[in-house]
Amino acid sequence: MARWRIRTCVSAALAAAALLLAGCANPSTGSDTDDPTAPVTLKFWHGWSAAGEVKAINANIARFEKLHPNIKVVSTGNVGDETINQALRAGGSGAPDVVTSFTTNNVGQYCSSGMWADLDPFLKKSGIEKAKVFPKTLLDYTQYEGVQCAMPLLADAFGMYYNKDAFDAAGISRPPRTMSEMKADAVKLTERNKDGSLKRAGFMPNFQLYQNAPDRMFAQWGPKYFTADGKAQLADEPKTEQFFSAMKDLSDAQGGYGAMEKLRGTFGDEMSSQNGFLTGKLAMHLDGEWRGLMLDDAKAKFNWAVAPLPVPDDQADTYGRGYLTGTVAGIAHSSKHQNAAWELMKFLTIDTGSVVSFANAIHNVPSTFAALESPDLDSDPSFRQFLKIAQNPYSQAVPPSNNGGQYINSFGDFSQSVESGRTRDLHKALKELDDQIDADNLQSEN
Repeated sequence: MARWRIRTCVSAALAAAALLLAGCANPSTGSDTDDPTAPVTLKFWHGWSAAGEVKAINANIARFEKLHPNIKVVSTGNVGDETINQALRAGGSGAPDVVTSFTTNNVGQYCSSGMWADLDPFLKKSGIEKAKVFPKTLLDYTQYEGVQCAMPLLADAFGMYYNKDAFDAAGISRPPRTMSEMKADAVKLTERNKDGSLKRAGFMPNFQLYQNAPDRMFAQWGPKYFTADGKAQLADEPKTEQFFSAMKDLSDAQGGYGAMEKLRGTFGDEMSSQNGFLTGKLAMHLDGEWRGLMLDDAKAKFNWAVAPLPVPDDQADTYGRGYLTGTVAGIAHSSKHQNAAWELMKFLTIDTGSVVSFANAIHNVPSTFAALESPDLDSDPSFRQFLKIAQNPYSQAVPPSNNGGQYINSFGDFSQSVESGRTRDLHKALKELDDQIDADNLQSEN
């Protein structure tokens, strides 16, 4: 299971993508007039690399080829965005026809650059009403300014793993649902060494911890990053300061940022046997649906369960929400076999059997309503919790931008400055952050 590793190194990927996409307003033009029933070979480039993942995607391709004997698919795995974008810029016979990306933040660039074909005409020809096929949040992160240049191909939902044994020992009967409950429970679950240092944190909000990117936790507030005309509004969005205040309160209640960072320094790598949650140094932990399989494989020495991450007290009715992202798939604008490529896209992203089998194999969340309700879907209770989060109407993905996820990188750097105490005047600093984001977006447009 390798897909989330790419997402933890998103800054470099986004920077590379920004450079590669710059000046790509006129990519190589392919053809959407080909006959999808004629013999053809399609090139499919994707990012999956682990043996189980590659086996699962190849199994789906084999099923597709059986249904479409005229279409042969040459599949190439472990291909990142940078390599794909270079090939699409160059065009020609060596470029792929169908591509995937783990970086949903880049969809705005894929659509606005024109390198990924608009899929709405293909959906219309096929008589497919996309709003009846895909949850709204997934559609939101696969389009930009009215251009549906990508389709969801499995999703990731984030929730809260918790140590049931630690909860029982602390006399906590259920996982917290609001931030005030989380703070109270975190204090009860916190343990200290004889010298007063932290032995276990109830919940560590530090933004450099594993999957704790600030935008993932900020999603529980349901923020609006931009105004209707595309201007950054983090300073004028009241939820921003509420979010930072809640994170600081949660940290301070357990000993403060410095104590948390000292404990974090004792953790091993996220994917190792020394993971902070796996070793019992975290009682509650933000993570994605894949972690359950990893805990089972590692034979965790405690009972654990999954719940949605708590929400602000004044939004208690939104409990059950979470942050969503996922893999996206598209058709290269340079492909001369776009109708045949659409047949492959339809099968991989819309066919219920295909989506369910792939979701079960790599333990990711299905991306269609039909697959989410399929009786053939993995019935593991912890996995089912993520399915509920994915379907919650309040769940949120970050909005697309013409410069990809650069604004999320900026927000992440800013958030680390805030939590460490380097930012004194929060509102003023947020205004400056908004100005920076607007300047970056304007530069991308030019």
